Amino acid sequence: MTAINPQAAIRVEHQGDERQPVIVIDDMLAEPERWRAAASAARYGRIGPHYPGVRAHVDAADAWAMRDELAGVIGEAFGLDPVPPVLECFFSIVTTPAHALAPIQRLPHVDGLEPDRIAILVYLSGAEQGGTAFYRQRATGFETVDAARFPAFDAALRAGVAEHGLPPPAYIAGDTPLYEQVAAYEAWPNRALVYRSHALHCAAIPAGAELTADVGRGRLSVNGFLFGKERQ
Repeated sequence: MTAINPQAAIRVEHQGDERQPVIVIDDMLAEPERWRAAASAARYGRIGPHYPGVRAHVDAADAWAMRDELAGVIGEAFGLDPVPPVLECFFSIVTTPAHALAPIQRLPHVDGLEPDRIAILVYLSGAEQGGTAFYRQRATGFETVDAARFPAFDAALRAGVAEHGLPPPAYIAGDTPLYEQVAAYEAWPNRALVYRSHALHCAAIPAGAELTADVGRGRLSVNGFLFGKERQ
């Protein structure tokens, strides 16, 4: 079964001072309604301490088909040969209201410190639910954070919070005293973004968005992560 629409529009953008590649794919999934049906049938729960909502596992065959059919463009854009295997893949729905966000959820984040860890994000809801934005830490100029940069990044974050205080209980929107937005992408239905997981990023949730766990109305996405080595 084909996961990727052969007519999908694919482009690679390079953002920020670090010129990090982001693959933008419109009309990506060949059968988005099948994916939405699978999302509707899935069982959701809290997975991990940081995601501001609920998640359910995507069928492994679907996750691998998506990865395999995107391997060529991913390998070329990020200089990866071989392209890493699927580490994990979820249906995700943002449900945490702004006033209930933990401090770490009000800041841009990275999903891992490894440069060869790749995130695949597919929006299954519309632009009214918010897209994704990428950031630069003002104090260091970092737009990506790897293991070598993490001590300086963490020290600058702590110093910034000490000077400016924690951000208010809200989803980050645009520039802040600690971070500058370098790029933002709207969440068109069946649009995908592929980027390095160690790029500073955050969901761009508009004020007043309906953060419901209802699959048909909520901010539904597919979140896949590629990392590691193929089993021999």
